Amino acid sequence: MKKIVNFFKKAFKDIKNSAKDQLEVDKAQFKAIKEESTAKFIESTAMRNSNKRKSIMKKRRDMQIADANERILVAINYIETLKHKS
Repeated sequence: MKKIVNFFKKAFKDIKNSAKDQLEVDKAQFKAIKEESTAKFIESTAMRNSNKRKSIMKKRRDMQIADANERILVAINYIETLKHKS
């Protein structure tokens, strides 16, 4: 009987900790979406000006290139990790 009680205590504690962890994830994702929405709104209002539009488009391209380069490095590191595990 005591084993069953301990099992349920542990199970509910795990559920509680998991819920806390998920709440942190949800809060972070909500904040990220909120900030992205604000950025998109500001960008859309700035796009009305042709000089700002050119600047925004250049920054967007630079960010896409940086993102692609980062993904390349991650892939290369992952490939190296897999090669050394074989």
